[in-house]
Amino acid sequence: MAIFALSDLHLPLGIDKPMDIFGYRWDNYVEKIEYEWKKLVSEDDFVIINGDFSWATYLSEALNDFKFIQALPGKKLLSKGNHDYWWETLTKMNEFLEANDIDSVTFLQNNAVLCDGVAVCGAKGWISPNDNAFKKEDEKIYRRELIRLETSIKEAEKLSDTIIAALHFPPDSKYMEVINSYNVHTCVFGHLHGKRAEDYTVSSPKCALVSADFLKFTPKRII
Repeated sequence: MAIFALSDLHLPLGIDKPMDIFGYRWDNYVEKIEYEWKKLVSEDDFVIINGDFSWATYLSEALNDFKFIQALPGKKLLSKGNHDYWWETLTKMNEFLEANDIDSVTFLQNNAVLCDGVAVCGAKGWISPNDNAFKKEDEKIYRRELIRLETSIKEAEKLSDTIIAALHFPPDSKYMEVINSYNVHTCVFGHLHGKRAEDYTVSSPKCALVSADFLKFTPKRII
């Protein structure tokens, strides 16, 4: 059993919004994801998809995207990104999966999942107050997501001494304080693309940037 992570798939299979408008790296990216995934991941493995999974606006529009990952090997753990507009309550999303025979997906939201002795939890995170784009209205979301991160880590502690925390946004110093307060093995995050990803300096050896284009659409093994 292995645990991989790959965020920011930005799948467009339910709506017409391909990512190749953002540069050559995204040419045929859905095919690249499928090819690289199948090379590495077995049916017994887990893959964390920590945000921006689908471009769909509504859950029903994301069906083809869910069918795409359902057909890929492994068990998938999905947490929310800032572009996952289709995200609804856990009850509605789980009902959607059941109605459409999607049985390899588990959602991460204020909870934790045990993966063969490793607990995986997640939160979206948010833009840091140190960012020039941070506005007054961001403060509430930033603090709420910080609480959600700690809540999910506490749930993970009930399951295992080894924890993987999945964020979408890069963790800033306050988020790292929470991460370092618990027995977190690795924090994976995404959100960054292109030059921003290439220039980003990871603040801790515990952290790993797993944006799909940054990793050339290849899932990164975490454990």
